[in-house]
Amino acid sequence: MSLAVGLKHSQSVEVGADLTVPAVSKHLAHFQDMPPVFATAFLVAFVEDTCVAALKPHLASGQKSVGTHVDVSHTAATPVGRTVTCDVELVELEGRKLKFKFACRDDQGPIGDGFHERVLIDVVKFLARLEAAT
Repeated sequence: MSLAVGLKHSQSVEVGADLTVPAVSKHLAHFQDMPPVFATAFLVAFVEDTCVAALKPHLASGQKSVGTHVDVSHTAATPVGRTVTCDVELVELEGRKLKFKFACRDDQGPIGDGFHERVLIDVVKFLARLEAAT
């Protein structure tokens, strides 16, 4: 494993109708008539995905990470058709615990920022614990 504080990664996604609030889930009935803008739920998922992508080349075989905490401010609406970019930086590394700082923007400017924490796991052990708990 070659992780170090200061690790940075960036990626972008174009907002389509499938990334808007009404598209979050058919099980969340009150979202269905909300404005068609980039959903906070998908912003959080995009931050997580960007962190996972940042970590991927630095993890050992059989090692992954899981999200444990998100502190997010979603400050501007992004309509369909704009591109959202997420920049992450690993700011703390303590044992298996990782803390990322992130900032998201669209074509018009900043749309959100915050911190995201992840924990490194051994996939085999993690799945065995899940199996034992059922």
